[in-house]
Amino acid sequence: MTVRVQPRQLALALPHAESLSRDDFLEGPSNAQALALIENWPDWPNRVMMLVGPEGCGKSHLAAIWAAQSGARVVAAQALTAANVPGALATGALVVEHLEPGAFDERALFHLLNLAREDDAFVLITGRTLPSAFEVALRDAGSRLRALPVVTVAPPDDQLLRALIVKFCADRQMSVDEGIVSFLATRIERSFVAARQAVERLDTEALRLRRPVTRALAAEVFRDRSV
Repeated sequence: MTVRVQPRQLALALPHAESLSRDDFLEGPSNAQALALIENWPDWPNRVMMLVGPEGCGKSHLAAIWAAQSGARVVAAQALTAANVPGALATGALVVEHLEPGAFDERALFHLLNLAREDDAFVLITGRTLPSAFEVALRDAGSRLRALPVVTVAPPDDQLLRALIVKFCADRQMSVDEGIVSFLATRIERSFVAARQAVERLDTEALRLRRPVTRALAAEVFRDRSV
């Protein structure tokens, strides 16, 4: 006897545009201090600041807002070299993204901090790790890094978590009601990444099953499963 297996419907992983404008940044107690730093520029307590927070918390969004208003160039910390530091600071403002322990050129960072001070340039550094936790072999670079003023972004509160779920759904053109938002908000960890992943999973399953996004579908997708 021949048994026919019904092929599993696959959902295409299509890119979803996400706006990084100021109007699309969601405010809450967890990011209020960081947003205030961006909006108060150029009246910063120090010309070089570090923005620290968990993955997906909006650091890059805040950096993009600041870069737009300051004319800053943007460079990944791993791509920073001593040779490209002068060019990176050419506009007098620079964003250094994703500075993490062991994943950057210490001499390049030291050169950057020195040149920024000499040129009175503004630098915004983002990362997930507090400078105090960095182990830097180059002593002078380590002391300069640990001396940087830090603004942190905390995990979202309940209200911001719900707003994030709505935003991520809107980014994917998903129509959801309060019932779905409440269901998700009470079943995922309180983090930016969890909210994004939950919406992505729900959208993927809705496309695969060719079903509308409903609370019933959400209950099926997240039954006895953690995000």
